[in-house]
Amino acid sequence: MSIGVSIGDALAEGRRQAGMTISQVSQRTRIRETIIRCIERGDFTVCGGDFYARGHIRSIASVVGIDPEPLVEEYDATIGSPVTITAAEVFQPVTPVRLRERKRPNWTAAIAVTLALVLGLFAYQHFASRSGPAPAASAHNAQPSAANAGSAAHHVVTTTQASQHRRHHLDIRLVAMQNCWVRITFARSGATIFSGMVYAGMTRHWHVRHPVTMIVGNPAGVTLTVNGKNPVPRGTVNTVTLSLHSGKVA
Repeated sequence: MSIGVSIGDALAEGRRQAGMTISQVSQRTRIRETIIRCIERGDFTVCGGDFYARGHIRSIASVVGIDPEPLVEEYDATIGSPVTITAAEVFQPVTPVRLRERKRPNWTAAIAVTLALVLGLFAYQHFASRSGPAPAASAHNAQPSAANAGSAAHHVVTTTQASQHRRHHLDIRLVAMQNCWVRITFARSGATIFSGMVYAGMTRHWHVRHPVTMIVGNPAGVTLTVNGKNPVPRGTVNTVTLSLHSGKVA
């Protein structure tokens, strides 16, 4: 399936004006270089169907800085055909960057074990006192109870500190009702965390510990929350750039 070169020429010219190579476009869109070259030549047979061809056109156009919608409309008018999209196609993964999440200690289990020990020791002292233990023995048994109580207090404080530390993380969740191009980069280094299309019906979740910059191409078509709050100004419909730092939006 090959069409005229107007779409491919527009994407290639946009890439050159943006000063980008095919390799750089591939890295930012996660689309293979061979597919990008074929698209710039007007050949969409390598895309795997109209659904993915439209997605590739939107991703490439957004990265090089041109409006993707006229190109998609030209594609539909020239060769696109209405198709029924299956659930398997909608939820096909787009190879996001995997973030390694640090395993957190199970403080709940530790506190439960400590409290069980304290209660067990208390029960032992209670029954032992009813059988008439020597005063010295009672004093000796009381010392472990105080030590365990101190240990439990230490776990509670540590748990509170861990909870305060997690509040400095960014918990980003995006639910797409419509197709939307998204890019997330670290604010300081500029390293890319994710760049690509999030298709309608998909949900994306990122958990990061450092400030990030997030570009949302279709904010009206998605539901975005950062630490449980929506950072997008009400009524925003065009592409928006968000600076996210410790749950705050600048």
